[in-house]
Amino acid sequence: MLKLMIVDDEQLEREGLQAILQSGIQGLTIEQALTFMPDLVLMDIKMPGISGLEAIELMKRTNPTAKFIMVTAFETFDYARQALKLGVSDYLLKPSKASEIVAVVRKVIEELLRERELLESIRQERQTLHRFMPLIESDVVTGLLYDHVQEIHIEEMLAMLGGDTTKEAFVMLVILGDCQPEAAYAAMKAKVRQLGCGWVGAMAGRQVPIVVFRQLGTTFRAQAASLVQQLLKTQQRMIGTDGFIGVGSPYPSLYDIRHSFREALLATADVTLPARHLLYMDLDVRGPQRHSHDMRRDEKDLVEWIRLGQWEELRASMNALVDAGERRGASLVQCGQSLLEHLWIVYRTAIELGADAERPMFSFQAGQYYQLRAEASCVLDSLIASLAAHRGKLEPDMIGQIKQYIIEHVKEEISLETIAQRVQLSPYYISKIFKEQLGINYIDFLTECRIDKAKSLMLDPQLSMKEITFEVGYNDPNYFSKVFKKVCGCSPSEYRKMVFR
Repeated sequence: MLKLMIVDDEQLEREGLQAILQSGIQGLTIEQALTFMPDLVLMDIKMPGISGLEAIELMKRTNPTAKFIMVTAFETFDYARQALKLGVSDYLLKPSKASEIVAVVRKVIEELLRERELLESIRQERQTLHRFMPLIESDVVTGLLYDHVQEIHIEEMLAMLGGDTTKEAFVMLVILGDCQPEAAYAAMKAKVRQLGCGWVGAMAGRQVPIVVFRQLGTTFRAQAASLVQQLLKTQQRMIGTDGFIGVGSPYPSLYDIRHSFREALLATADVTLPARHLLYMDLDVRGPQRHSHDMRRDEKDLVEWIRLGQWEELRASMNALVDAGERRGASLVQCGQSLLEHLWIVYRTAIELGADAERPMFSFQAGQYYQLRAEASCVLDSLIASLAAHRGKLEPDMIGQIKQYIIEHVKEEISLETIAQRVQLSPYYISKIFKEQLGINYIDFLTECRIDKAKSLMLDPQLSMKEITFEVGYNDPNYFSKVFKKVCGCSPSEYRKMVFR
């Protein structure tokens, strides 16, 4: 119900307007008290005390959404100009016909209702976005670190998070210790959200990646040290006293952030350090550096060998690294660092594929090349055993199971983590196979399933559009309408009309 106030120093004018509006417009409550916060005010200009224009200015301070219509016998440009400056919706001259008064008030009421609908739609969209934000954040980090989400989807999700692909950022990798992992994960997400410094990715095993945005006015080392200390304070309560944090270097674009992630992984190679954290830039990585295209080529080869189960090629590549280091006289530290980088690629791929692999680390400091070769071979054998065991467990129609699960649960809020728990695979692996085998992101597949189900439900004339919205997993009819129009090129109502022609 809308509330309308009539402000006029003439009782006859007030009563006349009240009678006209109550008979001409239904649903109005007409009040004459300032404490009632009216939706619409009919205001006279010339009155004893303050003028109508001054009254509007005062009322707008406490009730900025109220609409005003000036009702006056003074037809002067100066009054009209001041009224427009105050945002008055319309201007009525005394005397006006009853039909003219009703028409003007009805027009302003329609404008008021449209604005209310728009504000309510915005409020509901914000609520929906706020509810899905943690899932979006986790999926964005997964896509950025593992490069398994198509660029267009990353762009869309970054827009929802307010992210900038050109913003400088780095990765911190938290290794959970003797703690409850779920509680630790929740504590970290709350802490990072409180600080407003980055995004927390999905937990894989006992590892949690955090994309941290560079802070203006402070050095990278100072920012990293501050955040590490704050997380370590949380760690003592939640993450466990034997947890560890590896920190990668900053990169100028989010599309390069996976390099920082790899560095953060390498920085956690030795989690026995008393400081409980290490920056990659503090590792001893002196010596000949490989070009980035060589590293990408090596990584591509390793991933392909793992996918095909070509374990001997993996072993040969590791032995070649040791041989090359020994030939050029590299230190054992440098050679060991190169080996660990290769092993981390194998480990990361194993985790993506859903294997239950252990983090690669050397159990002792090798004093000879043959010792380093034997230690690296032992770590690689452990990784290969995990990969081989996992390959043997995979169902032949695993992607079909995932698709069926999504189809049967379109009404629910489904995330990568939900699906991963269902089929006992990692979120990263699921994201990867969707892109490789279906050619689309799982979010798009879920959307397609929901839209297909909505089309089917629209064939039932007894179902309202609001009921259909809830049946296909959306909580806001306006948001559902936008998604439907984006996918189908027309609104749900237009589609339904075409069906029943």
